[in-house]
Amino acid sequence: MSISKQLREPVSKRLRFNVFKRDGFTCVYCGRKTPDVVLEIDHIVPVSKGGNSAIENLSTACMDCNRGKSDKSLTVIPESLKARAERIKESERQLSEYSKIVQNQVDRIEEDCWSIFHVLYGSDCDSVRKSYLNGVRRIIQKMQPADALMFAVATIKSLPWHSTPNSKFKYFAKCCWNHIKGVQS
Repeated sequence: MSISKQLREPVSKRLRFNVFKRDGFTCVYCGRKTPDVVLEIDHIVPVSKGGNSAIENLSTACMDCNRGKSDKSLTVIPESLKARAERIKESERQLSEYSKIVQNQVDRIEEDCWSIFHVLYGSDCDSVRKSYLNGVRRIIQKMQPADALMFAVATIKSLPWHSTPNSKFKYFAKCCWNHIKGVQS
């Protein structure tokens, strides 16, 4: 019998289960899960190198990874389930905050679009085509909303009062795109 077998503390069924549960019944090395693989308890610091059977030194490994690791020490200890959960929770919080920022930007652009339509069409904004809305969104993403609003006011002053919604929008869009491209109109 080898020395490591004699010194190895037995891992109780309860401890084994708690390690599996902590690690999400997943091999910490390759990510495979039961029932696809047989899971085992791995000593992060091998018993032959002075490791013990404390829960902090145990991890879940599939049979292939555990046999492949053998009695080699790891330079990087696998992330604990608690640390992984905290990292995921922080990532989700950041994603949620980013989503709020993006939604605020979308809402602001939408408000700017409708401000422009109110200048161009007055109270008759119901006749705004979806393509017009998308066009104004693209314009606002390329230039300052205040400048686009200025072009909307200039459009109303330049065109006869009886101009069609289509001609108003085309004139407005042409002026904006000329400005974006640097063409003097």
